[in-house]
Amino acid sequence: MAEAGLNSPSLFARDGISLGPLSPTSPPSPGFPPGRASNPLSSKVTSVLSTSYADAEFRESLALLDERGISNNAETRRQLRLDVQKEVIDSNGKIIAEFGKVAEQLRRIGATVDGLNKSYQEMRSHVTTAHEATSQALAEASALMAQRRSIETKQQVLKAFRERFILSEDEAASLTLTSEPVDDRFFAVLAKAKRIRKDCEFLLGFESQTLGLEVMEQTSKNLNAAFQKLYRWVQKEFKTLNLENPQINASVRRAIRVLAERPSLFQNCLDFFAEAREQILSDAFYLALTGTPASGAKDHSVKPIELVAHDLLRYTGDMLAWTHSATVSEREALEALFISDGNEIAKGIQEGRENELWRLMADDADGPREFDAVRALNELVDRDVSGASRILRQRVEQVIQTNEEIILAYKLANLLGFYRVTFSKLLGDDSALLQSMQNLEAEALRQFRSLMRDHITTLEAEFQHTPSDLAPPEFLQEALKQLTAIMSTYETSLAAEDDREADFEPVLAESFDPFLAGAENMARRLPAPSDSIFLANCLLAARAALAPFSFAAGRAARLQAAVDERAARLVASQHAFLRAGSALEPLLSALGPLREGERADVARVAARQPPEALAPEALARASQRLDDFLPSAAMDALENVKHLQNAALARAITEEAADRFCADFEHVEELLTAADEVAEEEWRERASGGEGEGPPSLRALFPRTTGEIRVLLS
Repeated sequence: MAEAGLNSPSLFARDGISLGPLSPTSPPSPGFPPGRASNPLSSKVTSVLSTSYADAEFRESLALLDERGISNNAETRRQLRLDVQKEVIDSNGKIIAEFGKVAEQLRRIGATVDGLNKSYQEMRSHVTTAHEATSQALAEASALMAQRRSIETKQQVLKAFRERFILSEDEAASLTLTSEPVDDRFFAVLAKAKRIRKDCEFLLGFESQTLGLEVMEQTSKNLNAAFQKLYRWVQKEFKTLNLENPQINASVRRAIRVLAERPSLFQNCLDFFAEAREQILSDAFYLALTGTPASGAKDHSVKPIELVAHDLLRYTGDMLAWTHSATVSEREALEALFISDGNEIAKGIQEGRENELWRLMADDADGPREFDAVRALNELVDRDVSGASRILRQRVEQVIQTNEEIILAYKLANLLGFYRVTFSKLLGDDSALLQSMQNLEAEALRQFRSLMRDHITTLEAEFQHTPSDLAPPEFLQEALKQLTAIMSTYETSLAAEDDREADFEPVLAESFDPFLAGAENMARRLPAPSDSIFLANCLLAARAALAPFSFAAGRAARLQAAVDERAARLVASQHAFLRAGSALEPLLSALGPLREGERADVARVAARQPPEALAPEALARASQRLDDFLPSAAMDALENVKHLQNAALARAITEEAADRFCADFEHVEELLTAADEVAEEEWRERASGGEGEGPPSLRALFPRTTGEIRVLLS
């Protein structure tokens, strides 16, 4: 920058003095001719004019001069270059001195490096010598380290093998010694032993199977001893197990699930448990019956069921209710004991079957039956209550055999049927308790049928006497009351809705059909229409008794059809009475039935050759008799069916008979009118317009009209 300031032409431009060209390469000024370019002044001017004051270096030079505080005079301008050169020389001297110091330091560093190299070479020679001296020892040490690592690996393998495949003495003692408790540690060791036996299959896959066989043999011995210990422990626990306690010991449940892996031991435990529970429930049932436990001491806190033995139905119901309650409680307790993890028991039994090869070979033909937890529970509960069931069967059989009442016999059968359905839902269809209920129900029904037949035998004398008022006989009324009580009892049963009518049909055959058959036999000995009235009254009473019950709807419909048949016979009887009492019967017999298209022919016959019934005297008498009959005809007709206990039916029968009579009278009326018309025409043809009296008019002799008849009979 100093040089730039010295070369700047502006420093000397004021005095017009040129120090020579500062820039030898400056171009000549374009304002002067080339020949005058060597003029110093022109060169200076040209140099000044060509300088760019925007140049950064130029500005820095000016700033540097300003900082030095140099004044612009001739002396300063002469001394400036010298000062600058002197400063440059001083700076170069300082630099050379510094480089000398650097060279001295480099020489020292070189000496240090040489010393280090010498030391390195000495150390390297010492190391080489030492390595040569210790190489043999290092080789031996390496071999020893390799052997150590091998031994440590084998120790780890042995430790892992012992932990995986060998039971410790404490663990073996926990499995086999009866003095050790059956706790969580026992089950943990047992699980480990089972895992070891399963893992032995891996050892048997190697060429040398001795180790696997030895381990499996020892483990199998320990497992067998453990299951025997568990079996005895479960039997001991079963003796003191309180099923009424909802918090059943979790260890017992766990032991049962583990013991399921030995199906034979598991079944033996179930048998032992069933025998113990059977005795307990039998004693409890005996205590509930008598209030006296097996020990003989009176228990005043229990109200004996036998106190109501005089009421056979309540006595039986209380015994059945106790049995049902005990069965439900037993099932709930055993469900918590055996079924809460039913899949675990099933898995254990399946695993046990796989281990007991001899059992698989024995059952190979049919294959092992799949374990059904619910079925097994039902069988166990059934076995538990079998003792109480035997006592129940004996007591109920005594009740059935000593009972002599028909309705009570059926109520007992219905009660037994109710509990039969209940126990079927509770224990399934294959339980012994259900079979006992079925047998008792069948015996109660047999007793009911026997009592009913004996009752019918005692009533045979009453089947011969028909009531004078043709009302249902007393034996039928009593039978219907009895049947109503039986049907009310059956209505509360649990029979399926679709099968109720078919199931009750045998009861109707025993308790209703014989009495209705007796009434029909009595009706056959009566004259008409009393036979129809009597039987209609019996049928109406029977239908009224059966109608309120839906399961007897089919039989009620058949009874209604029989009533309609008897009503049709009574209508025919009433119709015949009206025709006979009104003297219309001779006319209808003489004229015959009126068919389609025969009216004119019948009228001609009646006009030309009138029958005896159409003679003037006979027709006049018939008209007089009709007039005498009609005022009281309706009352007389109702009097004929006054013994019919259904007044509405009696009136309907009479009205239908009256309608038929009116139709017959209309037939007679039409024929008489037609006969008069034919006779009038023939007389006119014969008279040829002559005077004289014509033939007598039949309608004049028989003047009543159908409308009058309807009014009088209404």
